[in-house]
Amino acid sequence: MQVTIIIEKKPGVLDPQAQAINQALSSLGFDDLQDVKMGKQITVSIDTDDEERARYRAAKMCEALLANTVIETYTIEINEPS
Repeated sequence: MQVTIIIEKKPGVLDPQAQAINQALSSLGFDDLQDVKMGKQITVSIDTDDEERARYRAAKMCEALLANTVIETYTIEINEPS
């Protein structure tokens, strides 16, 4: 089963990379921006047909390695098979 994990900074956590992107886009004329967020997207294939197990395993991966849960949140999406 394919799982997509989206990791973003928690609200209120300083994100200098997102600020730099916001400033660069504004200088290019995209002055209608209200907010820019920077994150990571990780896609993994887990050898299971059980959606609950895939979600559980992905959460364990995030807690163990993929996300710094002090400053980041993560969302797990189960991808529909093609």
